[in-house]
Amino acid sequence: MRVRLADDVRRHDGGRLLVGGSPLITQRLRRPLTEVDADTAVGQRWLDTGLGVPVLDDVAPASPADLTVVVPVLDDAVDVAALAPLRVIVVDDGSRVPVPGADVVRHEENRGPAEARNTGLARVTTPLVAFVDADVVLTADDLLALTRHFADPRVAAVAPRVRGTGGRGHSAWWQRYDAAFSPLDLGAIPAPVRPGSRVAYLPTACLVARTDALGDGFDASLRLGEDVDLVWRLVGSGHRVRYDPSVVVGHRTRGSLRGWLGRYLAYGSSGAPLAARHGGAVAPAVLNPALAAAGLAMLTRRRWALPVAAAVTARAMRRLPTLPPGERARLAAGALGWSVRQEASLAARHWWPVAAIAAAVSPRARRIVTSAVAADTLIALADRRGLDPLTLIAGRRLTDLAYGSGLWLGCLRARNFRALVPRAQTASARNPSIR
Repeated sequence: MRVRLADDVRRHDGGRLLVGGSPLITQRLRRPLTEVDADTAVGQRWLDTGLGVPVLDDVAPASPADLTVVVPVLDDAVDVAALAPLRVIVVDDGSRVPVPGADVVRHEENRGPAEARNTGLARVTTPLVAFVDADVVLTADDLLALTRHFADPRVAAVAPRVRGTGGRGHSAWWQRYDAAFSPLDLGAIPAPVRPGSRVAYLPTACLVARTDALGDGFDASLRLGEDVDLVWRLVGSGHRVRYDPSVVVGHRTRGSLRGWLGRYLAYGSSGAPLAARHGGAVAPAVLNPALAAAGLAMLTRRRWALPVAAAVTARAMRRLPTLPPGERARLAAGALGWSVRQEASLAARHWWPVAAIAAAVSPRARRIVTSAVAADTLIALADRRGLDPLTLIAGRRLTDLAYGSGLWLGCLRARNFRALVPRAQTASARNPSIR
């Protein structure tokens, strides 16, 4: 298998100095390279850091006989025919009307998606298994295309891009928003998956994995976040997990506004249980202290904020001595912008209950919160993805309120607030990630 440089990697010094990956790193090569064997030290480093992506054009997918699909179902229909010729195990997790079919395993009472998937996993005899939710629209070819990643013996799991389909029939405004900004859509850039990187987790709405790498499977005590927990345990065990957006599958949006926002509330509530297991990996932001202070200064909208931001940006540039001046300036300015963006998200999404109270009692806090919400809105409007501004703003604000509410409710329920605490990050000469 070959590995090529990722499209977003920037090259300097005649192609011998690479800048890219996630978190951002630099690598100096003895000679310019754009493609290498995966078995070489350079190829392994590229795969681990995101500097490179696997070249799979000449890699054959697995045989259908080697892959079994597990579909957990609760009061939904399953299109088994679309997955032919793959074997499909349907786990009816306590539906009010039992799901018919020859290869259906039924729980008389609802046990949650983690245990439903584990029930299916226990019946898998093939080397590969795919977990697919009933509301995901895909074909057997989509799943088989993902199996090419297992040409890399270290890859334990891989997932496609999951995009909202806008629901069935007439699309309501929230369904149009979800089609453009589904929380399951992790973007168009392929990446290794690990905490702290561009793609930090994978949803098991659609996930293909090596059966023997999963062990006992999902943590059945988790009703939500069980997919994040599984992926992070795989990464922590030394396995590779990959995100491949070249394969795109659909996800049906909830049919009611209440059900749609309820999913965001539920996603937020998973933060506290995950923080109890994985600590700082669940942090709502990863901030360089100096850049965070400069970003906060920008949000105050005071005249002294610009000199502070300029001084901190210049300091960040000095911490990148090996890079050309233009690249240093671009990275330092981008890092400051990323800090502002994260702080805006904290105020508008993760911390909004506290931010709202502070804004109500303090003019200074009101200025900062207003700036944060305005910045977050402008960032969203810069990437409208075909949506009209009203739909975009309404969807953004409501989903942030729902997610943040779920996050706080989960923390209060668990009496563990670690999921609300940002994680500090500092730059180093070896890893000049100043985000």
